[in-house]
Amino acid sequence: MLAANCFAQRERFTAKKFVDKAGDTLRYCILDPDHDTLRSTPLVIFLHGSGERGLDNQAQLKWGAMNFATDQMMAMHPAVVIAPQCPPGQQWANVERTRNSAQGTLNAQPSKSMQALRELIDQIIKTQHIDTKRIYITGLSMGGFGTFDALERYPDLFAAALPVCGGGDASKISVAAHVPMWICAGADDPTVNNQYSVDMLLELRKAGAHPGFTLYPETGHLSWLSVYSDPHIIEWLFSQHKK
Repeated sequence: MLAANCFAQRERFTAKKFVDKAGDTLRYCILDPDHDTLRSTPLVIFLHGSGERGLDNQAQLKWGAMNFATDQMMAMHPAVVIAPQCPPGQQWANVERTRNSAQGTLNAQPSKSMQALRELIDQIIKTQHIDTKRIYITGLSMGGFGTFDALERYPDLFAAALPVCGGGDASKISVAAHVPMWICAGADDPTVNNQYSVDMLLELRKAGAHPGFTLYPETGHLSWLSVYSDPHIIEWLFSQHKK
């Protein structure tokens, strides 16, 4: 498979720290494909799930991120990949959700982690030779919610998005209707109700968008195992350019 994890090397990611304007620290790992300063490179933002929160600056590479560090992936789709680690007790998204409801309300201010991430992205754009027409964001579970959160807060930043088993404020997602998206979820997910993804999909369609949508049959919460190893999804992601 295109994104098979067996030839990925954790050492290809470099662990770093970023301190934002508020003084908060965001730990992150960065993959720099070939340090080529003569051509611009796509930027991929990868947001992990709740189980990978911490301070070790390594756990966020457990699921999905390593798929971007295989020999074949780096040869076919070289990209700068940022995998930040959300601190314990924090979230990527800042959405109020009532109990047992698929609907959420986007709070005015981003979470501390999202704010730090936004500032980090700005720094990476300034210091790396990034193709600003090819900035992609993806995330799984808590990171899927973070992906939708980022799209609603910064709809003009991204060229494409790949939210996996996520959700958010469906009433706000129309602001990102112009961003190509491929939404994925598991049909039997016991952790994140796939209705969250469906709600976002339906609101995007109402706004005139045509997002991709894959509901994996007989699949629970680990739908991302299929997503990040699917060559069609990966090819789609890297083919997107902002106009």
